[in-house]
Formats: sequence, structure tokens, C-alpha cells
Amino acid sequence: MSKLNFSIVIDAPISKVWDTMLEDKTYRIWTEEFSPGSHYIGNWDKGSKILFLGPSNDGKLAGMVSKIRENKLHKYISIEHLGEVYDGVEDTTSERVKVWAGALENYTFIDKNGKTELIVDMNINEEFKEMFEGMWPKALQKLKELCEE
Repeated sequence: MSKLNFSIVIDAPISKVWDTMLEDKTYRIWTEEFSPGSHYIGNWDKGSKILFLGPSNDGKLAGMVSKIRENKLHKYISIEHLGEVYDGVEDTTSERVKVWAGALENYTFIDKNGKTELIVDMNINEEFKEMFEGMWPKALQKLKELCEE
């Protein structure tokens, strides 16, 4: 696994960036850059199971089974990806998911004189690296636009 890092400075206070990033209504908007129809089921509380879902190429419900490893309000969130969902079925034990299970996706929020620097770092399989290098900057730009409206 390799590690990807992205950051953006948003002209909004941390509380607004945090809320816009995580609230269901606005989460669905900025994550469309990854996949139209992206959403989550669950919550962001530490220790909680959360499913990140959207339609697959064949129209079935697909995504990730994850757990919130850490949630420090307005400071840091760590997501541990445990497996996949396909057609509504969770898979956390197949050889396919064991290759990357335990991968982390972290969000760090830093106050910059009333603006917010959002840092994203994540573990990624090489096969998905280029795809995420293309998607994350667009998603962060969309989040910035939502926060600065």
C-alpha cells in the first residue's frame, strides 16, 4: 500500500468545513466527484460502523464497510476500511478484501487565522492510486465551494 496526501485551504471556519463535509445533505454533493449517488449509512461517532455506498457500474448498491477509529470534534477523523459492499452484501473476509482491509483514511482540520486547512491522508492500493489522485482534488474543490457559499 502507498499513502496519498491532499490538502486545501478553505475560507471558512473549521466548524463549517466539518459540518459541510460530514452532514448527509452536503456529503452527497461533494462526494459526487467520486461517484454520483455517493452517500453513507451510519454515523461518525468513534467506534461506529459506517457504510459508504453508491451505485456500481451495473447499477447495484456497492461501496465500503468501514469503522470510525477516531473522531476528535473539529480536529481529526480516522476511518478504517474493513471490506466491501456489493448488491447490499457485506464482505469483510474474502481474499480480495484482505489485501487492503485495515486501510486508513484520515481528515485533519487546522485553523489558519479563521480559514481551515483540511488535510486528507489515506492508504491506497497501487491499482487505485491514479484514480484517487484525479478524484480527490476535484472533491476537495467542490467541498471548498460549498463551504464558501
